[in-house]
Amino acid sequence: MSPPSPEQETDNGPQEAGEECPICRGLGYVRADVPVDHPDFGKLVPCTCRLAGLAERRMSTLRALGDLGVMSRLTFETFNPEGLSLPPDKQANLRWAYEEAKTFAENPKGWLVLRGGYGCGKTHLAASIANACVERGQPVLFVTIPDLLDHLRATFAPSSSITYDERFEQIRTAPVLVLDDLGTESSTSWAQEKLFQIFNYRYNARLATVITTNQELEDIPMRLRSRLVDTDIARIVTITALDYRGGMGMEKARSDLSNLSLQSLILHGHQAFRNFELRKGEISPEEEQSLREAFEKARAFAEAPHGWLFITGTYGCGKTHLAAAIANHRVAAGDTVLFVVVPDLLDYLRDTFNPQNTATFYQEFVEVRRVPLLILDDLGTESATPWAREKLYQIFDYRYNARLPTVITTAKWLEEIDPRLATRMLDTSRCTPAPITAPAYRGGVPRKGSRRRR
Repeated sequence: MSPPSPEQETDNGPQEAGEECPICRGLGYVRADVPVDHPDFGKLVPCTCRLAGLAERRMSTLRALGDLGVMSRLTFETFNPEGLSLPPDKQANLRWAYEEAKTFAENPKGWLVLRGGYGCGKTHLAASIANACVERGQPVLFVTIPDLLDHLRATFAPSSSITYDERFEQIRTAPVLVLDDLGTESSTSWAQEKLFQIFNYRYNARLATVITTNQELEDIPMRLRSRLVDTDIARIVTITALDYRGGMGMEKARSDLSNLSLQSLILHGHQAFRNFELRKGEISPEEEQSLREAFEKARAFAEAPHGWLFITGTYGCGKTHLAAAIANHRVAAGDTVLFVVVPDLLDYLRDTFNPQNTATFYQEFVEVRRVPLLILDDLGTESATPWAREKLYQIFDYRYNARLPTVITTAKWLEEIDPRLATRMLDTSRCTPAPITAPAYRGGVPRKGSRRRR
C-alpha cells in the first residue's frame, strides 16, 4: 500500500527528530493525490516532512549563487530617499522610486524595472528588496547579470559539481529573482539567448522579478524589451537623479557637464527678462511685433516649462538672451537646467573618448538626454560630421518622445537643418515656434520693407 499523500496528513504535526514520519513512513516521498486522468497521477512528490529541509537547501543554494552576502547592509533603512542636496523635483522622484520598491518588497508580484544613471540608487533599492525577502524567509536570488552568465558558463567545466541544466533551472525558477545591471553583459549570441530564455520563462510563469539597468529602453534588444514594457506584468520606475548620494544641482562640482553649463550661465548671468530690450521705435512695427511675441512666449515657457520652444532669427537678434533668461529663471526656482552652446556640447562629448578623461561618454550622454530642462543654443553652428548629426538626432529623438522641456535657438534657415531634427521642431503639437524677424541689435535700423525668413 502506498504511503498517504500530503492531503491525508493528520493534525499530529511534524514528527520529532529521530521519529519516523507517519505520512511517508520515513521514505521522504508520497504519491500525489490526484485523479487518474491528471498528468501527475502516480508521480512521487516530497512529503511535508521534507519540505522545510528542501526550502532551506534551496535558500542556501540561491545565497551561494548571489551577491547578497556583500550587500547585506543595503536595506530600506540605510537608503536615504531624500538624497543629498537634490532639487525638489529630484527628491520627489527618488522618494517615489523608494516607495515603489518598498511596496514591491512587501508583496513581490510581477516585474519591477528600475532605470537610471550610475549612482542613482537603483542597485541599493534592488538589494533592499532582496534583503527584505531574506528577512522573512522567502527564497530570493540577487545577482548581477554578467555574474549570472559566468555561473552558467562555469557548469561546462569538467570539474563542475552541477550540470548546466540544474544551474539554469535554479536561476530561471527562483521564486524572486533580482537581476542587477542589465546591459553590462557581453553581447554575444549565447549571452543574449540565455537572457531571453530566462526572461521568457519568468514572463510566461509570472514569477516575481526585479531588473535594474542604466540603458535606454530603445537600446535593449527587442526580445527582452517587449517583456519589460508589458504593463500587464511590469512596472518601470525611472530614477532621474544622477547620483543620489551626492546630489545633482547646478553647483555639483563632480559633473564636468554641469560645470560647462554653469560657466555658460555665469557668462550670461546678467541676461533676464527684466532687461530685455524690445527696441520700440528702433525697428519696423512688424519686426517689433515678432520680437515682442518671442519675448512673451519665452516668458510663458519660463513660468511653466512644457514641450519645446524653438527660437529663430539672425545673429544678435536676442535669441540667446531669451534662452539665457529662461535658464536663469528656472535655476532661481531650484530646477536643474543644462544650458549649453551646441558646438561646445559636442566638443565635450568627443573629449570623453580621451583615455585621460574620467567621465564616460555614456554617462554624460545620458545626462544630456534626461536633464529636466535642456537649452541648446546656436544649433547649426556645429560641424556637420555624421557623428555630430547622429548624436544630435539621438538627443532630439529621445527628448521629443519623452516630452522633456527643451529650448533650441538657431540662426539657420530650416531647410539647412538636418531634416530629422527639423521635423521635430516643426511639430506644433509639441514645439512652439518663436521666430524673430528683427535684425541684430548692433545692425542698425533695417531698410523699410525688409523681411527676414527664419
